Amino acid sequence: MRTTTVERPAPRGGTEARRRRVVGLGTLVAVLVIAGVASLAVGARALSPAEVWHGLFAGPESDQGLNEIRLIVQTVRVPRTVLAIVAGIALGAGGALIQGYTRNPIADTGLLGVNAGASFAVVTAITVFGFADPFQYVWFAFLGAAVAGVVVFGLASIGRGAGNPLTLALAGQGVTVFLAAMTKAVALSDQKSLNALRVWDSGSVDGVKFDVIWPMTAFIAAGLVLALTTLPALNLLNLGDDVARGLGVNVALSRTVGIAAVTLLAGAATAACGPIAFLGLMVAHLARHLTGPDYRWLVPYAGLLGAVVLLVCDIVGRLVARPGELDAGVVVALLGAPFFAVLVWRGKFRSA
Repeated sequence: MRTTTVERPAPRGGTEARRRRVVGLGTLVAVLVIAGVASLAVGARALSPAEVWHGLFAGPESDQGLNEIRLIVQTVRVPRTVLAIVAGIALGAGGALIQGYTRNPIADTGLLGVNAGASFAVVTAITVFGFADPFQYVWFAFLGAAVAGVVVFGLASIGRGAGNPLTLALAGQGVTVFLAAMTKAVALSDQKSLNALRVWDSGSVDGVKFDVIWPMTAFIAAGLVLALTTLPALNLLNLGDDVARGLGVNVALSRTVGIAAVTLLAGAATAACGPIAFLGLMVAHLARHLTGPDYRWLVPYAGLLGAVVLLVCDIVGRLVARPGELDAGVVVALLGAPFFAVLVWRGKFRSA
């Protein structure tokens, strides 16, 4: 008696989910391009698409009006748009990573003390060395952010709670409070430092030139490469350290590389445009809602969402206070504070 084997079609759930995620990434890229074009057109002087196109590719001209458009687009709005995209990607991806490595759904990149470290380094550079140009003190900001991240991770790696996500959060909070107090003490003793800190601390993507943007972009690119190499291990770490070790993950090495990636991403973005609170927190939760808990998809989604949100907030800031404008960091905070309150109210802090 012959038996017949019935071939069953392969389950399509995984393929369909992957297709949806790829389509979602493509959609986010398209939205980012549209927001980028809008960022070039919107401002104190509104420009038509034709004027934007001319401003992007034209050289110096004898016509004063056309030359003014070229200068507006090439020297003001293009750097501003590029920085918003690059910093948004860094803060969005960093927010998703820090939530994963600390297993804390309300964690933000500021948890590692990078914001506080950068602020303290800025006021110190201005007070001690008299630096006033962003190109001069941005390097101190990056160094301060990096040192603060290393100190926090070092403190969290010693003692009984070594490697514990709660220990990392407590170390970060302690270093942040200490550096914030030191920053205020230095700034209040020098009017020039206080004025510079007031401007830098609001979180703005305006006024930064490519001589600052390109070096910071290189550090952000290095952070993204490190982050991408750790995503499979991060998925396993979220099952618990013991489970991850049993599956062959070097927990200490993975967490060290991951925290280094977050420090590079958040440190470079903060150094370039100042501290921008809540962005990483918001977009990490939005990305998790769209992709689920798989960090191989969650981190790229969070990065693109971060770029879109920061760019849109910068555009909104130019529109709501015309002829002046609100800094992008202020608009993000106005969105982020109620978002955080809703997370707590709905109990989302109970599960990452």
